[in-house]
Amino acid sequence: MTYEELKKIGKKMIGPERAVYDEVIRKWDHIAKPIDGLGKFEKIIARIGAIQHNKKVKTENRTLIVFLSDNGIVDEGVSQCGQEVTVSVAKAMSEGRSTVCVMADKANVKVHAVDVGMAGERINGIKDLRIRNGSRNFAKEPAMSMQETLDAIKAGYDTALNVIKAGADIILLGEMGIGNTSTSTALSCAILNTDPLTLTGHGAGLGSERAEHKRRVISDALAACDHDRNDIPGLLSIFGGYDIAAMTGAILASATECTPVVADGLITLTAVLVAERMFPGIKDICIASHEPREPMGRLIMRELDMEAPIDADMALGEGTGAVLLMPLIDVCKNLYDNGIEFDGLGVKAYKRYDQET
Repeated sequence: MTYEELKKIGKKMIGPERAVYDEVIRKWDHIAKPIDGLGKFEKIIARIGAIQHNKKVKTENRTLIVFLSDNGIVDEGVSQCGQEVTVSVAKAMSEGRSTVCVMADKANVKVHAVDVGMAGERINGIKDLRIRNGSRNFAKEPAMSMQETLDAIKAGYDTALNVIKAGADIILLGEMGIGNTSTSTALSCAILNTDPLTLTGHGAGLGSERAEHKRRVISDALAACDHDRNDIPGLLSIFGGYDIAAMTGAILASATECTPVVADGLITLTAVLVAERMFPGIKDICIASHEPREPMGRLIMRELDMEAPIDADMALGEGTGAVLLMPLIDVCKNLYDNGIEFDGLGVKAYKRYDQET
């Protein structure tokens, strides 16, 4: 894929249909409950319908795509463990034993794991679309070449398109790769021109001293970067990683197919930020599952004007927050589909006095 081809695909995006959103809200208002009684969940159901251009909201067939990739920045000692953990989790994922797989089984979510840049051995049962054996160390050199960046975007685009064509109503995004909180924080700071010293979190359990070292590594790398901050593909290639690029492609594919995307934590939100800066308006097909623990993740949500229904101090990754949202949506959608209306109770309906925004 070339950048010109990518931009042509971007022109095929289909945004949410406001008329459908309003129609779903009107149906909610006729169900025997207080207006907006389910709060954010009513709006999420309405948004899903608007994105699908269908008031008969479809949520039954959902697939979590987990992109696995390693990050060269781990050479700087920014993580508690090494890249061998990515391989271990990938093996467990291929056997349906990883954390997200166990959760997804209960939540009726299919898991589709894709290797776009792991550094270790290739794993049977994990789709092999590897671009390179891990990204380069962005503290010393660009993490990815521009062609690798475009190849990773295409890998994610093709993956999501195939999953949607196979029947998915909703795409959930997840990732796995040691060091990717450093990658995503650096990339987001570069895009938003913000200070990593106040926005870099502890990742997967770093102590205070190691977390401070992580902040300094990211800060120094950003200080050394004189690249145009408006060149989003360029920044993506400088800081990485293959998982973020692939998720950007998956979001683009979903936007051309009227398919909602459920974002997970910091890394997936970084992909939403990248996608939005490359294709303005694409964030409107994305739904945030939860408020991430990482401070940069929360900043991205504010920057993109996203709200999440879950705030549980989560920082697990793999798409677990996105999976956790689905049973909550199931319960609310069951009410949307089958709830008794005021007429059925012989009760006068509540009126909506405030203008819906």
